[in-house]
Order: sequence, then structure tokens, then C-alpha cells
Amino acid sequence: MGKRNGQLRLGAFIYYSGHHAAGWRHPQSGVEDLFRFDMYKKLAQTAERGKFDMMFFADLLYAVNVEKAASGMLDPQTLLAALSAVTEKLGLTATVSTTYNEPYNVARKFATLDHISGGRSAWNIVTSQLDIEAHNYGKPKHPDHSLRYEMANEFVDLTKQLWNSWEDDALVLDRKKGQFADESKVKEIDFQGHYYASKGRLNVPRPPQGYPVLVVAGSSEPGIDSAGRYGEVVFTAQQSIESAKVFYQRIHAKLEEYGRSHDSLKIMPGISPIIGATEEEAWKKHQTLQDLISPEDAVQAVSQFINYDLSKYPYDQPLPDNLYHLADQSNGMKSRVQLLLDTAYKENLSILELGRKMLGARGHIQFVGTPDQLADLMEQWFDEYACDGFNIMPPVIPGDLDDFVDDVIPVLQKRGLFRKEYTGNTLREHLGLERPNVSYIQKDKLSSH
Repeated sequence: MGKRNGQLRLGAFIYYSGHHAAGWRHPQSGVEDLFRFDMYKKLAQTAERGKFDMMFFADLLYAVNVEKAASGMLDPQTLLAALSAVTEKLGLTATVSTTYNEPYNVARKFATLDHISGGRSAWNIVTSQLDIEAHNYGKPKHPDHSLRYEMANEFVDLTKQLWNSWEDDALVLDRKKGQFADESKVKEIDFQGHYYASKGRLNVPRPPQGYPVLVVAGSSEPGIDSAGRYGEVVFTAQQSIESAKVFYQRIHAKLEEYGRSHDSLKIMPGISPIIGATEEEAWKKHQTLQDLISPEDAVQAVSQFINYDLSKYPYDQPLPDNLYHLADQSNGMKSRVQLLLDTAYKENLSILELGRKMLGARGHIQFVGTPDQLADLMEQWFDEYACDGFNIMPPVIPGDLDDFVDDVIPVLQKRGLFRKEYTGNTLREHLGLERPNVSYIQKDKLSSH
């Protein structure tokens, strides 16, 4: 297969304490600055120096095991609003759950972020995972997996209509006439859905990008359907190039079902790189991190994730046979549970090895090697249509992001795989995505029944 035209898309995906579950314990981590703005300012400016398309923040709506796990995290929308003032080009992606928010609030906050950043915002759309999140919001139980996606699809439909309630040229700002806006170009929506309703219009004019870039995270059937409906970036966990190529084809088949073009969406799997000047150095860094995960923590992590108590089994032995049914029974991240079980059985991993693998990169690719070897992997995945780019997940922050920018980006640039300078200003321009028009919904009928 020949070299593919175009260039990689790159996101700097930041998990506040580092993507390696024990990364915060590493002597070079910035854990003391976990709740201080200056660390995130440095990370954002490092990503912008590396010409990343975007910085991508995770979010969880709960805190558990706070004695041993670095489970605290700042609100991503608030943090990204602050970072918009100290960056100029970098895209700003916030994870926000549809399950525990209201469409009007989400539409208003993202419209605000897009305005103050000059068109650099993106929304990572998630449906949350656990009953503990429901409890934090006064709910007895987390909604079922399929219902969450039904609700999410309706949530996004309504949010998009709110963004489209203002036409692009609605603002007049005529001081002499005393006319602020053209009333005929600010539409009142009347959305009456099964789960959400709204009558009115947004009190923030249409965002510079039309609306923020919509990111879909998930690889289950409902997640793939949502990607086909409205996703513009897909964040996915894939452990092999073979599975990634199949996923790539499935997503593009779904785009065709919804009548969308193949270039209207970018697929960006996560990869957590541990980089060394030599393979030996990289593997030494990897082992240092893995040794920080105790057997008890590994067993507990796998048990919680698959919702099956493994504490009575020897941790140095493989998983019990025939646990595949747990993915179907899961009300959390079904596709991620399936991926974990597939990996365990395929590689014949012990429970300890599985737990350390999971906690090392949260289900994503954990790469260990040199900058050139990482560039080789990324180039192969890109050329063979396994992805359009990657979300880079630094295991230890802030230093591992610096290593990627200083050591890997120059290799990608030399190979013509990544930009040397930004050529646009908005995140849509960085990603090669068209700016949506209001006309994709009939202007005289901004409603849903």
C-alpha cells in the first residue's frame, strides 16, 4: 500500500493526574500542581508549540478511593475557558456528559467558549458510566446503556438547534438606528422530545465555528450509530491495527447510511507513549511505572471495571474461563469491557498483568519505544486507514508531553506527516472540517416532535 495523502491529526489528551494510574506517584510528576492553573497553562502552551490540533480534557462526575487514587479533577469547561486566554491556535476540547446536564446550559457554555477562543472549542460527548454518578445528582440509578444513547442523541439534536437559533448575520449592531440584531434572523425553537424540551432561543449568538466540533467517544453499536449521526471526531480505544481498520470501515459505512461524506469525520484512537532514547531506556521507564501498581490495586481495578469479584482468584493466574457475558451485562463502557476481556484471553494474561495493562493506559494502546519506532507505528496506522490521527495520552504529566513534542513531533514533521505551522485559526480549519450552515435545518421549522 502506497503512502496516503494528507497529514495526521493530533490531540493532546490530558488526564489530570496522568494517564498511567500510578503516574502521579512518579517522582517527575507534577501532582503538587494538580489543582493549580499554571501547570495546565504550561501543558497547553507545550501542545501549541507542538502544533497539536487540540488539547482534550477528560472528565468524571465522581470521586472514589481518594486515599490511593488521584481521582480529583477540575471542571474542564471552566479550565479551558481560562486556557483560551493564554493560547492562540490550540483547539480546546471539553468532556461533558449528556446524562447529568441540560441542553440549554451545555449549548450556552460551549457557545461562550467558542466565542472567547475565536472558534477553537469542541465537545466530547459522553453518557457517563456508573450508579455513583447518578447518586451525586440525586438519582437512584444510572440509566441503562441503550437508553443513555437515546437520550444523548436527542440532547445533541436539541443543542444543535439552540446553536442554530441565531443565523450567522443576525447581529446588526447599528448604533444610529438603535438596532442590536435582526429579529427575523433569531428563531425561536419549539423542541418537544421524549426526554428533553425547550422553547425559546439561545442568549448567545451563533458560535464562530457554526457550532463546536462534536467528538464522540465509544465503540459500541449505539456509539457507532451516534458517530454516524453527528460525530465529527471519534475517540476510540483500539489495541491492534487489524481491529482499528475494521472499526474505521464500520464508521465510514455508518457515515454513508446517514448520507455524510467520508471527510466529515476524523477517527483518532488513543495512544499512551513511553518514550526513551533507546528501547532499553523506554522499557526501564515503563517498568518503573508498572511497579507502582500493587497486585491489590490491579485486582480491584479489573474487578470494578468488569463488575465481577476477582479477589478470590490467584492474581498470578489467568482470568477465569468464560467471562465474556460480562460485556453484555455491563451498564458502563460495554465496548471497553469487551476489549479488556478480548485482550486478557487472547494474550493469556494473568489478572495482575491485565490490571497493570489496564491501569497503564486505560484500555488504549500503551506504546514503549523510541521516537522513530513510535513514528513508524503512527505512519503505518495512518497509511493503512486504521485512523486519521491520534489522541496522545501522556502517562506522566507534564514531562511526557514535553518528550512527545520535543522528540516525536520533529520526526513526524520530517516525514511530512504533520504540520510545521498552523495554517488556520479555528479547530475546524485545523481538522479539515467544514463549517456547518444553519440551513441544514429548515430555517422556518426549528422544532422536533
